Amino acid sequence: MFLDHTKITGRKFLAVTILNLIITIAEFFGGIISGSLGLLSDAVHNLEDSISIVISYVANVIGQRHNNSAKTFGYKRAEILAAFVNSSILIIITIIMIIESIRRFQKPQHIDGLLMMGVSIVGLLANVISMLALWSGSKDNLNIKATFLHMLSDTLSSIGVFVASIFIILFNWTWVDPLITIIIAIWLLKEAFDVVKETINILMEASPNIDLEAVKRCVLTVPDVVGIHHVHVWMIDENFIILDAHLNVRKKCNMDQLEVIYDQVDSLLKKEFGVSHVTLQAECTRGLKDPLID
Repeated sequence: MFLDHTKITGRKFLAVTILNLIITIAEFFGGIISGSLGLLSDAVHNLEDSISIVISYVANVIGQRHNNSAKTFGYKRAEILAAFVNSSILIIITIIMIIESIRRFQKPQHIDGLLMMGVSIVGLLANVISMLALWSGSKDNLNIKATFLHMLSDTLSSIGVFVASIFIILFNWTWVDPLITIIIAIWLLKEAFDVVKETINILMEASPNIDLEAVKRCVLTVPDVVGIHHVHVWMIDENFIILDAHLNVRKKCNMDQLEVIYDQVDSLLKKEFGVSHVTLQAECTRGLKDPLID
């Protein structure tokens, strides 16, 4: 099953990469000949996307490797690193697009609207296919989501270029080209920044969006548990949450009873809060009055 999943994912990534390279070549020459900034920025963007897709695929393969003595939690964070790199690159590109668009406002250039429209249609079709190929995996995987955002940005750019070409053909409004580029770039900045922020939180081992007071109330419902402290919660990736804590239990608990308590707490945390891995340490009175987070 693991191998099949990897093979299917690889075919999708390869198909998307080939499509992006074709789009890059078409838009590069189309942008030069037509004079469209939108097409040229799309070409550069698609070239970067091809590199991002390769990074994403390599990280995807590495992330599926099993844990070992060197990486006891496995290689899941390879995909988080890839998501961070790809989203950071997207932010840089969108800023460059905005700067170049502002320059085009100051120095308008002649644009061949018909050629611009034809190339944008080709780019739009290919980008939609690429985007749909990665759609399902983008919902639960930050790495694929970052790559999907690149595809989505290209699709929006192609739509923007197509719309701009209509205004250029009908009214010779060349300023629509850089305007639409800026609008799309601003939206992309927000989306890419959200992914960067989430990946940084994971890499910094920030707590996921879990109410620790609710965790405490939940754990204290387990019989013989009278306290919880020294709680740490962090994420290996966006789907794998780890929690460790010290539990205060009644003095008369023996090892068999402790195992029952551990199982109950583990089940509750997984069911109520989606915690993937739980590590608990039982104590009697030590730390009973300590704060939840220590």
